[in-house]
Amino acid sequence: MATGAQHSGVPGSPGGRSAGDDGSEPVRPPSPDGQLERGRLPGGATSICVIRTIVDPLSFTHFLLKQELMKDFLEKRDKGQLLIQRSRRLKENLLRQMQLSISQDGYVHYGDKVMLVNPDHPETEADLFLGGNLSLCVTPDEVKAHLSDKLEVPCGLSLAQVTVPIGRNTFIVLSPDREASGQVLRYGQNFCLGITGGFEDKMLYLSSDHRTLLKSSKRSWLQEVYLTDEVSYLSCWQATFPDPQLRLEYEGFPVPANAKILINHCHTNRGLVAHRGLFLRTYFGKEVEVAAHTYLDSHRVEKPKNHWMLVTGNPREERSIMLDQPKPRAEEPRAPEQAASPGEQ
Repeated sequence: MATGAQHSGVPGSPGGRSAGDDGSEPVRPPSPDGQLERGRLPGGATSICVIRTIVDPLSFTHFLLKQELMKDFLEKRDKGQLLIQRSRRLKENLLRQMQLSISQDGYVHYGDKVMLVNPDHPETEADLFLGGNLSLCVTPDEVKAHLSDKLEVPCGLSLAQVTVPIGRNTFIVLSPDREASGQVLRYGQNFCLGITGGFEDKMLYLSSDHRTLLKSSKRSWLQEVYLTDEVSYLSCWQATFPDPQLRLEYEGFPVPANAKILINHCHTNRGLVAHRGLFLRTYFGKEVEVAAHTYLDSHRVEKPKNHWMLVTGNPREERSIMLDQPKPRAEEPRAPEQAASPGEQ
């Protein structure tokens, strides 16, 4: 008995029958749209004709490439490896809210989390400058920030009008030997300034070195200040009393928190300086340059651009700093008529 497996249903094939023999339904020719055609064989068996469709090789290659790209995109998206996901994670860590240390005795201690702030002062050397209290911030390279979710080494720095403690401006006062944690920082002692940038597994240290033809600050061409992951003598700094006439007397005294001090680099003896008139285009917008250089006036006294404050947290309000605290009435400037004595009025 003949079965469908013995007849191919194609006229002229070996062992097959021609169309129309024994009253069977002829097999229809293939349709131009590439569909499968069925025919009736003797005994009720059905035969299927497989039609070969001619495809453009170039179009088929493009189709396969699109499928591979889509598969690769979905795989990276599930693993969080897309560039936009990496950039978003980096920005979230740098802008993460941080809590500053609260000073119980009014002094700075090793291990405290502080902000480095250049206090507001009138700028007389530049027509266009950035005013207000400026905090030292981490500034990753704008191109590298879009390609990685971690801080690249070396990493840049800048000054911005950010008075809220976040990941990019919260520094940790560290001892070079790591054995003085909790002790009071004193004038003339070496210390390091580390920052995590909102990350938990990485620490970068504020460092500097002599300028060269290939290594200097971007705008002023002075000694560059940067972040590195290695602890060395290049990352050691000292706090100095701002008044040169009382500098020797204050040597060895505790460094007060939220007060003006000078921060000098141990290796080069250059002071940390804020260039309010030199703007930088950064990943977070327009900010100003920070460098290492000591500016002296006609009296051989450091200028206000070399003044800094180690700002601590406000005990009265969470996630606030001491600069937000209103000044006591004794420190507020009084009007001339209020300062005059009753007899002079």
